[in-house]
Amino acid sequence: MSAAPDTELLVTKLAPRAKSEPVIIGMLKNPLGAITIAYLAIIVVMGILAPWIAPYGPNYTDLAVTNLPPFSDGHVLGGDASGRDVLSRLIYGARETLIACILVLGVSLILGTATGLIAGYYRGMVERVLEFIADSIMSLPGIVLLIALYARTGPNMIAAMTVFGILIAPTFFRLVRSVVHTVRSELYIEAAKVVGLTDLSIVGRHVLWAVRGPVIIHSAGILGAGIGIQAGIDFLGLGNPDVPSWGRVLSESFQSIYKNPIGIVWPALLISLTILAFILVGNIMRDVMQAAASTHTLKPSTRRRLRRHVRVREAKEESPEQDIVLAVRGLRLGYPSGPDSVEDVLHGVDLDLRRGEIHGLVGESGSGKSQIAFSVLGILPREAVVLGGSVFVHGKDVLNDREALRDARGSAVGYIPQEPMSNLDPSFTIGAQLIYALRAARPISKKEARARILSLLKRVGIRDAERVMTLFPHEISGGMAQRVLICGAIAPDPDIIIADEPTTALDVTVQAEVLELLRELSLERGLAMILVTHNLGVVADLCTTVSVMRAGEIVERGAVQEIFEAPRHTYTQELLRSSRSVEIIEVES
Repeated sequence: MSAAPDTELLVTKLAPRAKSEPVIIGMLKNPLGAITIAYLAIIVVMGILAPWIAPYGPNYTDLAVTNLPPFSDGHVLGGDASGRDVLSRLIYGARETLIACILVLGVSLILGTATGLIAGYYRGMVERVLEFIADSIMSLPGIVLLIALYARTGPNMIAAMTVFGILIAPTFFRLVRSVVHTVRSELYIEAAKVVGLTDLSIVGRHVLWAVRGPVIIHSAGILGAGIGIQAGIDFLGLGNPDVPSWGRVLSESFQSIYKNPIGIVWPALLISLTILAFILVGNIMRDVMQAAASTHTLKPSTRRRLRRHVRVREAKEESPEQDIVLAVRGLRLGYPSGPDSVEDVLHGVDLDLRRGEIHGLVGESGSGKSQIAFSVLGILPREAVVLGGSVFVHGKDVLNDREALRDARGSAVGYIPQEPMSNLDPSFTIGAQLIYALRAARPISKKEARARILSLLKRVGIRDAERVMTLFPHEISGGMAQRVLICGAIAPDPDIIIADEPTTALDVTVQAEVLELLRELSLERGLAMILVTHNLGVVADLCTTVSVMRAGEIVERGAVQEIFEAPRHTYTQELLRSSRSVEIIEVES
């Protein structure tokens, strides 16, 4: 089905790729993020400009203001028990509170990040020693240490917050170490070593860059914790009574709660809102950074505009021939390349699959082969945008009808994925997973499901099926795992199998066995099969028909023998030449 002209016009206008925007811009575009950042900016400005914006000095006393209610005689938040203006003390207290937070963050960030990088990168004895030190620090009672420190140094907020920074540093240590454990095994780290970069250069240029996201997000939470810690220190009377802070104002208002109950609301509200603001900033920053790292997000308004312009053919209007079990009509698919732009990856694909047919989808990586398979299975990524077309399974449109998709998936359409080991849950045995999946697709008892799975495991070439049912995925080989997945795909007795590169992760011998198994199952059960592959040798050996894809379009289709003997399209000819060149090289080697 061809796309409507309106759709073509709209996508053409949106097509140019947008540049990725800074994280702060993404946060400001979030309404909650903009409000939160504006609030924190006000707090920072309030602390910096306190001497110029506060109505009175922090310790200016007027006995007439003692326990004065809010909005009385020019005192917006009233007065405290000593006759001082509450608003002025909170404005001046912002400076002391923010300095304390930054001190806690700075100490914990420097110590925790540095030790986490060292432990995660070098491992071994260094990691064990640093881990022991971190565990020992975390076991120390913070309040007891603070009281002991107070007896030694007196009301010293800098010393107290430094101690708390050291106590919090192990949280950064564990976070950074866990991320470095993952990063250090990446191939680009090994490549950096090979080219001669020093450990310091690798950690500074590659590893540190990889941990920046989690560290920045965790830092927002530490700033919020710092406010609570500083307020707690002053509330316990361990701070300097001559220096105003939010915790000091809270403590003083609590002491006169019976004479001026409203006075405790203002410092408590300010502390709570600021802690909440830091937590929200961390969460919003995480969401923005994850979205920027994974893919662009299309604006909801733009997505709605596209949907309004897409004309979808209803399932009732489709009447395919009786032997066609799967019909793809005018499938157009795109992905966001920016908040207001969509890039097409499929351009009006048409495809028919008949009973008993093994249809090969071939083409280079990125040509759109797997996107067709995902559209049939209903497992397209969340950000995918359907720009037009339909996918009919037995005459029902599974692309645009969720109920039809639920009915077809598993029971009418089975799936054999590309990487067998990553598609089995490591937490459950093989038997538990296969039985659960079969019972989810068919109304069958557990005993009947077990008997059926055992029979099919033997059919797909697993000799000791009883023992394999009790094993976990890590206890079997890749070839056996692929046979298990084939068993799971055919167990509900579907009419269609989608096999997405089913032999890519296997060695040559096992590939041949799996291909022969798929051929036998197709002949025995009359299965219609779509085989997604880039290997023309697999197509020649297994498929009856083939569609050649390039840049989101099917450029040529036909019987396998016709395509191989007399390819019409230049791209098909290039694919065949390159495949024959590889075969010649393998034979010569």
